[in-house]
Parts: sequence; structure tokens; C-alpha cells
Amino acid sequence: MRVSIIQMSPTADKAANIAQARSLIERAVEADRPDLVALPEMWTCLGGTRAEKFAAAETLPVAGSNAPGGAAYEALRDLARLHKITLHGGSIGELDGEQLYNTSLLFGPDGNEMARYRKIHLFDITTPDGQGYKESATYGAGNKIVVADVAGFKVGLAICYDLRFAELFLALRQQGAELIILPAAFTLQTGKDHWEVLLRARAIETQCWIAAPACTGPHQEASGEVRYTYGHSLVADPWGHIVAKASDGLGWASAAIDKVLMERVRADMPVIQHRKLA
Repeated sequence: MRVSIIQMSPTADKAANIAQARSLIERAVEADRPDLVALPEMWTCLGGTRAEKFAAAETLPVAGSNAPGGAAYEALRDLARLHKITLHGGSIGELDGEQLYNTSLLFGPDGNEMARYRKIHLFDITTPDGQGYKESATYGAGNKIVVADVAGFKVGLAICYDLRFAELFLALRQQGAELIILPAAFTLQTGKDHWEVLLRARAIETQCWIAAPACTGPHQEASGEVRYTYGHSLVADPWGHIVAKASDGLGWASAAIDKVLMERVRADMPVIQHRKLA
């Protein structure tokens, strides 16, 4: 299976973000003919005010109903169908009643929704430069582990800060994951020191392929402060090697993934069978 990960620089302008995503997907499909394409975290609205986040969020159709959705939902559905790809929609703001969630959506080549996942671990931290983040002030936390079948692969879903919790990735492996997709908007401060290290570690620990599409560049917060995301979208193989990586700025990276390497790694080093602690 050929995978393309899209690197975006979104803002709080939802319409412009959708246009940017559409353009990058179209270019990646034309250049690399992927079977699966994945977008980064919160690509529909990054930064902005609380009101802008709520305005950009969408009430999702009942899972499996194939009922109409909002602008981003329908754009993802149309792009998957048009290009006959499996499209991982990064994550968008999901509005459920009065609560927001940071939610991933997965669409098949027929445009039907295959899976959805709400981010479990929320980013409530202070970075080394003193910037504070409190995702839980705006978003609720999910509580379900999600693995979906995609073209013969078991695909596990995670989002950004989830990366720091190895137990989630172990649970995905135990549920059969072979490829784990992690859309992100990693901060520049944390990304430069931890992004690549953690992605490679999760690949090595789970013996899964890891595909991590990321946001890059500046966005403006409600306070007027400009913050930066790290980018460096990448694909890592089950041995922890980086096999594809995006350059700075807008773009994408593509890699062919298969089960042969994964199965050899797992057979030669059967860590799941050797595990003594849950």
C-alpha cells in the first residue's frame, strides 16, 4: 500500500484551510498515486478564538448512516470518492451538543465513513519557553481505542499528544494494528526535541508502521500571540527507520508500506509474546 502524508499550515480560516487541503491532496495524488492519504491535526481551524473554534466545528452524522455532514466532512468524503483513495481526515473539531472533541475521521474510496476516533489525551502543559496550553479548556476527551481495516491492513488511530502514552500504542498493537496514523500539530518547542524520537520509539515498541502528518508554521491565538508548529511529517517503518519525511513548509511525503518487513521484525523479535507486564 502506498501512503501519502500531507503537511499543512492551517489558520482559523476554515474555508482557506479546506482549499489548502484539497490542493495538496490533489497534487500528492497526481504525483505519487497513493492508496491512502492522511491530513494533520485540527487542519480545519488552528488557533483563533474559542468562538471561531466552535464555529468551525461540525456536528457529525450518525456513524454508518452516510447522512450529509458539514463542509469539511463533505470535502473529505468527496475527495476520497473523486480520487478513489482511503482518506484519513487528520482531525477536525467535532461538536456534540455543547461539547467539542478533537476527532479523526476515516473515509473509504467510496466516500463512506469507515471509522472515527476522539483524542484521548489532551494537551495541558507548559513548554520550555513558558507557553501554556490547556486543550481541556475547549475540548472533551475520548475514551475508545479504534482500529480499522484498510486494504488488508489493520490501521490504528491516535492524535498528537497521544504519542507520549506508550500504553495506547501497545493497546492498538494488541488489537491488531499494523499501521498507526498519528496526525499532529506539535509545537515547535516540543517538536524539535521529541517528535522524531517518540515516533521512532512507538514504531520500534509496537513493530508497526507509523504515519505522522503534521502542521507546520505560524498561527495566531485568540490573544494575538503567534505560535509555531514543528512540521517534519514522516513515515517510520516497524524497525524505527524513517523512510519518508516532508521538507519545511507545505507539502507531503509518500512511502510504500508492506507487511513483509513488519512480519520479519515481529518474528525475529517477538516482544508481544515476551511481554510480562500488561
